[in-house]
Amino acid sequence: MTQSVDIQIINDAEGNPAFVVIPYAQYVAQKLQPDLIPHEVVSRMVDGATPIRAWREHLNLTQEEVAKRLGISQPAFAQQETVAKPRKATREKIAAAFGITANQLEL
Repeated sequence: MTQSVDIQIINDAEGNPAFVVIPYAQYVAQKLQPDLIPHEVVSRMVDGATPIRAWREHLNLTQEEVAKRLGISQPAFAQQETVAKPRKATREKIAAAFGITANQLEL
């Protein structure tokens, strides 16, 4: 994966990526097209992952982390992650936990 030279990654005290700084023009362009789906997510979906799983893996989140954000157990989230076409309310809650739009979780 190539990384743009305009992007700066700021690490936390343990050396893990914590923040990404992008040029303002790039931020505005992304905000104008909020439903874009990264290539990595699409590739995982082509390989058979559900959109929820593809996004979770792309965001480097564990099932436990997402479950905590949703206020549910890890097994409950694991079950939701396997559903090919979750209900709209479920997509909206998971999208909010991921920081994306519900449209980005649709097939």
